[in-house]
Amino acid sequence: MKAIKKIIFAVIIIVFASCEDVVDVEVQDGPTRLVVEASLNWEKGTAGDQQTIRLSESTPFFGTGTNTQVTGASVVVTNDSSGDEFVFVDQGNGEYLSTTFEPILDQSYSLRIEHEGEVYTATETMTSVTDITDIFQNREEGFNDEELEVHVVFNDPEEEGNNYLFKFHREGDLLPSLEVGEDRFLNGNEIDWWFEIEEDEDENIEPFQPGDVLQIEMYGISRPYYDYIKILVEQLGGTGLFESTPVTVRGNCVNETNPENYAFGYFRLTEVVKASYTFVEE
Repeated sequence: MKAIKKIIFAVIIIVFASCEDVVDVEVQDGPTRLVVEASLNWEKGTAGDQQTIRLSESTPFFGTGTNTQVTGASVVVTNDSSGDEFVFVDQGNGEYLSTTFEPILDQSYSLRIEHEGEVYTATETMTSVTDITDIFQNREEGFNDEELEVHVVFNDPEEEGNNYLFKFHREGDLLPSLEVGEDRFLNGNEIDWWFEIEEDEDENIEPFQPGDVLQIEMYGISRPYYDYIKILVEQLGGTGLFESTPVTVRGNCVNETNPENYAFGYFRLTEVVKASYTFVEE
């Protein structure tokens, strides 16, 4: 959305540059909303007891404020079967920490946030993920057969409806790349998921080179979260001047007190496997 506003603003400047009249353009900004970053990720082989939820506020497009942290809220996650409550303690910087969380696969949990007299709730299930069985490099599957790509191999479970989120972060890059996948046509089979970085001279982005170190994370995600993050990943790919405007993507956090004042963000519970791969000379 920000990119589109910048493009429109630039076009307006060009169109009216030769006019003598001064034109004031009023840009509508939406209301300030609570932003919920509640990703409870249980890495395989760990206890998963230490989890963090981050709360902030959305800012106007032309806003100059940088302090959007939300403090003083009440944040509790509940196991829907046992009723056990896990209180996330305010750290005074927008983060809320629990060191006693108990992750259980296929278990439903509920989130409750009380902030400025309003109550936000969400429900999600802790989703499992299979193991990565192999990681290797190649040049054959990508869009450019001269560039290196990484392959992540895993066995999809036999039960249908498994969904995945992949996070690839090359050391030295500012941001990671995200991809989502499903087993609709590959259920119960071995899956070879490949990823490459395309060269972009304008953005100073180079493809993988020998010696590059890539951090890989694979998450098992629920179908509702798959539908949510798939739209966000597609929008992160960029929007041209004549393409449709990205839609506002609502997460699963509902404002019980005032439904119109909904929150941004998502409450998710996922199991994750992590790995590292270093590209080598061939």
